[in-house]
Amino acid sequence: MQKYFNRELSWVKFNARVLDQSTKEDLPLLERLKFLAIYGVNLDEFYMIRVAGLKKLYNKGISKVGDDGMSPIQQLDAIEKMLRRQKKDLEKSFFHLKNLLSQENLFILNYDELNQEDQAKSKDYFIHNLYPMIVPVVIDAIHPFPHFNNLSFGLVIKMQNIKNPQEISFALIRIPRFFPRFVEVRDGVFVTCESIVGEFANLIFEGFKILNWCPFRITRNADFEIQEEEADDFIELLSEGLKARRRGEIVRLQVGRNQDESLLEFLMSHLPKVDVYRYDLPLNLGALWQIVSHPNFAHLLHPYFVPKLPDFLSEEGNLFELLREQDVILFHPYESFDPVVRFIQRASKDPDVLSIKMTLYRVGKNSPIVQALIEAAAHKQVNVLVELKARFDEENNLEWVRALEEAGAHVIYGASGLKVHAKIALILRREQDRIKGYVHVGSGNYNIKSAKTYTDVSLLSSREDLISDAIKFFHALSAGLAKKTCLQSIYMAPAQIKPKILALIDGEREKGEQGKIIMKMNALVDSEIVDALYRASQEGVKIWLIVRGICTLRPRVEGLSSNIRVISLLGRYLEHARIYFFGHGGLYVASADMMPRNLQRRIELLIPIKNPIDSQNLLNFLELQLEDSKGAYELMECGEYQQILGDGFDSQEECQKLNFKEA
Repeated sequence: MQKYFNRELSWVKFNARVLDQSTKEDLPLLERLKFLAIYGVNLDEFYMIRVAGLKKLYNKGISKVGDDGMSPIQQLDAIEKMLRRQKKDLEKSFFHLKNLLSQENLFILNYDELNQEDQAKSKDYFIHNLYPMIVPVVIDAIHPFPHFNNLSFGLVIKMQNIKNPQEISFALIRIPRFFPRFVEVRDGVFVTCESIVGEFANLIFEGFKILNWCPFRITRNADFEIQEEEADDFIELLSEGLKARRRGEIVRLQVGRNQDESLLEFLMSHLPKVDVYRYDLPLNLGALWQIVSHPNFAHLLHPYFVPKLPDFLSEEGNLFELLREQDVILFHPYESFDPVVRFIQRASKDPDVLSIKMTLYRVGKNSPIVQALIEAAAHKQVNVLVELKARFDEENNLEWVRALEEAGAHVIYGASGLKVHAKIALILRREQDRIKGYVHVGSGNYNIKSAKTYTDVSLLSSREDLISDAIKFFHALSAGLAKKTCLQSIYMAPAQIKPKILALIDGEREKGEQGKIIMKMNALVDSEIVDALYRASQEGVKIWLIVRGICTLRPRVEGLSSNIRVISLLGRYLEHARIYFFGHGGLYVASADMMPRNLQRRIELLIPIKNPIDSQNLLNFLELQLEDSKGAYELMECGEYQQILGDGFDSQEECQKLNFKEA
């Protein structure tokens, strides 16, 4: 029996748990539809990066196996089998939800399911919106098969020459991405864009009879490597990489429902050998967000939750004065992210603030935090590290880099050979005859949108030990020395976090049955960490792991991991916090998961929580999650997950009620 589960198959099982949420009858209907959208977006990224990477290894003839013993081709075969089984569950869930939504007067339809009035509206929409912008291409000797960018969407058409019925030809229609995926022809009636285009394709190809058509969608390898050490201009190199992403090797072809095999044969004759998935449901499930977020159907979602704002953090209060007296721990999204935003905004306006230093990974568009930095750059020292290698956020981050530099900020694009994933902001303020520091560190990004849906932890402090380490951290980034830098109170990857975690695990192992470990993270993959946990389990240490996604550790194996329990928690909020508790070693909040990339190839931070009340509150939070019997699944020895059934205790719902400052 292998000691480790395969990381890719573990991820596919995680996405299956996401899909399973769409079947929960106690969830509001659009919450269930939301999980289908999340499933689709997740799978797109998995194919673009992980499956594409495995295909690349296989095509290069690399058969090397990992810790789990599976070669690239074995992984690819296993992934495809699992995804084809999931496809059946996916289609079943979609059509069931479609029927339930229709009972709420929300319809997701194809053109041929519309009444005459709605068909007329669809034709009007086609003529005035789609017809001028779509791109028809007849494939012949002088019109070759065109290039389709990654995740491009279109139709393949089979048609017959009316004057010469023996002449059968094929054509493509490219549908620009800026069109809504679903056309709302009247309140609550959404029609798939492709079914409208397919219906009126005869208006495009005059002189031809449309015999059949079907939609298709192409997925390309979206991973690209940047040889930073060879770059004279990193931004130019990154821009070229982004262009290359659109031209990456095709790895997946998705096709919609059709009755004519020749349509697929035509596509396959012009594409390399790829994985083909046929769907009866609309392609691009991520576009279901358009319907999920429709304001007229908010009653089919969870009631809006207003994050708590502790009284002592009111908008009128002096945050700097408060932080001189105490640390502040915030549990997002149950507690508001506004104090973190105000922390930066007030610093940008405060005449006594001399400097703002910050790391930015994923901040989103229209960020008030970045806007505050831009305003501050005119009259303060503003040093910002914008991680340009944050996957799928590169273009957005490039825009922020240009805006910040134009405003006068000093911008660092990243660290050579490493991703900067740490989340930290440092404010230096003139107070009397010295400079006083204030710091924010946390597990989540400086993104006000995700702060409402991701569970994360923030620490605001003016502790001298943290300030000293924060100053050294930013100096190391500016000087290009981060790879080997060690801090005093905070632990920094790649040099410090893994050795510290291993030492903390071993410290509990030495306590035997008196030892206790609770680790909450997004992923557990690092084999040395897994082995250390195995050794601790064998000495009687009780270990609870809350791992949302990938977990390669095999729990509950007699003689190996019988004292280890692993749960995955899903629900209304994305469990994103990284919290590590050791019964005899203290409690820590981190930006890092237990993965080789985080521990060895990224700049991350692990922060000890020294205030006993804050530490106890965080421990209470972890133990609350371990009691969950609503969105929790337990990982079994065989590698399958079983939903924990009990009294339906929902830890996320309980956290919405909880006053953490009185816990």
